[in-house]
Amino acid sequence: MNKQMFRDYIDCFNRDDFAGFTRYYTDDVLLELPQKELRGRQAIVDFYRIVKARIRETLRISEIVADEEGLAAEVDTEFLALEDWPDFIVRPVKKGDSIRIVSFVHYKIRDGRFAHIKSARFRTLSA
Repeated sequence: MNKQMFRDYIDCFNRDDFAGFTRYYTDDVLLELPQKELRGRQAIVDFYRIVKARIRETLRISEIVADEEGLAAEVDTEFLALEDWPDFIVRPVKKGDSIRIVSFVHYKIRDGRFAHIKSARFRTLSA
């Protein structure tokens, strides 16, 4: 995993290319979000299929630090509500609402893929 591969991963995620972004995961990847934990590639796919049907999530990379064992990134994320979603994981939203947050994300790498991802919200820029 290198910085360019990470940029490709983010590009795939932003354009809802599930096959593209999930090829960067090990089968047993663990994703730890502030409010939820997902185990396995399929659990992540299932979660994001629901989210991306209701929210346009766009990630922008601010910083990347990477080596062969891990990667850390500062990521600016915008969530644009495509419909009302009172139970959205960040906060309740109405169609057209936009939320921007900054997160710090740490990735542990195994065999060139993400095996463990931990995300922590640093700041909410708009709500």
